[in-house]
Amino acid sequence: MGLFTKDIKTMDDLFLHVLQDIYYAEKQILNALPDMVEKATNRDLTAAFKAHLAETEKHVQRLEQAFELIGEKPKGTTCPAIDGIIKEANGIAGEVAEKKVLDAALIAAGQAVEHYEITRYGTLIAWAEESGKEAVARLLATTLNEEKAADKKLTTIAERKVNEKASS
Repeated sequence: MGLFTKDIKTMDDLFLHVLQDIYYAEKQILNALPDMVEKATNRDLTAAFKAHLAETEKHVQRLEQAFELIGEKPKGTTCPAIDGIIKEANGIAGEVAEKKVLDAALIAAGQAVEHYEITRYGTLIAWAEESGKEAVARLLATTLNEEKAADKKLTTIAERKVNEKASS
């Protein structure tokens, strides 16, 4: 079932599809974060990626709860957007030889992931609230707040240390 196919007939179908999309995305992020932890050289950046790895495990658990609340089994659907973001991040990371510049690239990649997640969770929350799925909306709002906080933390690390070091 693709986002712009005729398989999606109702808002419930669309909600389920996007929920499956973000579930897949979170699972892919779980696979990608350990590599980012390993590549990062800035201590704060490494710590931020490690902390977000633990948070992402909770995000997956919350999504599984959301599936249960709507009477569905947790299942992902391929998300070309997150696959592309992760592929691009790996490509850029593989091309950067200077470690301090690599940290800036990793932050940019991390923020691309966060921004994708923020859009998906925001949309799902709005739809859940509109359709009376208040418990699902609350679960997803907790995750959305964590995603926004992770993005802000990456911005702070970039602005306080990494970008200036990479530029020198």
